[in-house]
Amino acid sequence: MTATLTTSAATARRARSRRLALGLGLAVVVLALAMTSSLMWGTRAIDPSAVWIALTSDNPTGDEALIVTTLRVPRTLLGVLAGAALGAAGALMQAVTRNPLAEPGILGVNAGAAAAVAIAIALTGATSIHSYMWFAFAGAGIAAVVVYAIGGVFGNNGSVVRLTLAGAAVAVVLSSFTSAMLINFPDVFNVFRFWDVGTIQGRDLSVVFAVAPAILVGLIITAALTPRLNVMALGNEVGRALGANPRTTIVLAAVAVMLLAGGATAAAGPLAFVGLAAPHAARAIVGPDYRWLVPYSAVLGAVILLGADVAGRLIATPAELQSGIMTAIIGGPVFIAIARRRRLAKL
Repeated sequence: MTATLTTSAATARRARSRRLALGLGLAVVVLALAMTSSLMWGTRAIDPSAVWIALTSDNPTGDEALIVTTLRVPRTLLGVLAGAALGAAGALMQAVTRNPLAEPGILGVNAGAAAAVAIAIALTGATSIHSYMWFAFAGAGIAAVVVYAIGGVFGNNGSVVRLTLAGAAVAVVLSSFTSAMLINFPDVFNVFRFWDVGTIQGRDLSVVFAVAPAILVGLIITAALTPRLNVMALGNEVGRALGANPRTTIVLAAVAVMLLAGGATAAAGPLAFVGLAAPHAARAIVGPDYRWLVPYSAVLGAVILLGADVAGRLIATPAELQSGIMTAIIGGPVFIAIARRRRLAKL
């Protein structure tokens, strides 16, 4: 009897794994469609055949080919990288803090990166991603550590409400500091305003290559942490008893969030709610298993950001609505819906 139950359970697990793998494959197909749409649509629609020729030609010429290769390919690749980074960072933060509202924007990580970029522009005259990228990394990391410390994550007195309030408070303080910098240093404002709106428009391949290594390392660390995240979801004491070191996990998660959120924010500016919406969409599909939740969150984060970017191009044609505006429009209702869930009060 016991052997039969064990065999049935193993069969059910394999069937579920196959379903989730198929679902992840479908999500990748949707991402491929979003990438294709990003290459085709904009202020000037380009035929799929022209896009294919531009991508496969050794020496593309003509207006359409140049638009595809110099403008839309870097924009699309950065959208995939930044969206995947924010989706994975959101899932990681929600796991470590056991807070369903955790995401880089809400917990002040984006504000930390923004403040650091403003300082970099003011002190060094930085005007490019290569100049202020490391400042954004440092700002994101410091903000994450401060919020985690105030929220009690490193101790035993953390809670959802405390962590969310800590993130909101740190974000307000850093945003106020950034505003003061912009008021007192007009030259900072002139450079900062193009970055602060949050967009993947106007970035070239050098920006993609600059942030790709950090984001990829962050994704690798996050993937390696997924077995520990499943254990930690049972609580710090249970996790410790099962061999997972909570402090080590938290430190590695903080490093991963710094690389992921810092890289995405440095390249594209603050993009709110991607890190919130993607993990919740993934959780609705796969449940609480972080071995599947993290890759789903990364893929869906890329889909959300690229979809928002394409929608922004089409809604305001011949102008554009920036990606940061569109993600806020999409993510705001998601945040409200999550916050109003009756079960959230019980966490």
